[in-house]
Amino acid sequence: MTAGDDTVADSTRALRLQEASYPAVHYLPPDSVNWDVLQRTDTHTYCPYKGEASYYSVRTPEGTVEDAAWTYEDPFPEVAPIARYLAFYPNRVTVTAE
Repeated sequence: MTAGDDTVADSTRALRLQEASYPAVHYLPPDSVNWDVLQRTDTHTYCPYKGEASYYSVRTPEGTVEDAAWTYEDPFPEVAPIARYLAFYPNRVTVTAE
């Protein structure tokens, strides 16, 4: 995952989650994320499948990408493996899958 020229996350251990008819989402482990470029925001949303999500913006030299990533710090038991993993909006950062 990149934003501008900055690497935001890089992992070969992403978890792929398919939910209903939505596109699959890749959640990256916290140790694969460059936390230096992330800034927690006040945004929270609720998903009936996963629980409450918290959001992060990505800061780059070119500017800030608001609410570009989200995490479920305490998801429902059915999706517990994604706890504290980060997902990124593909329309806000560049996602490259190999």
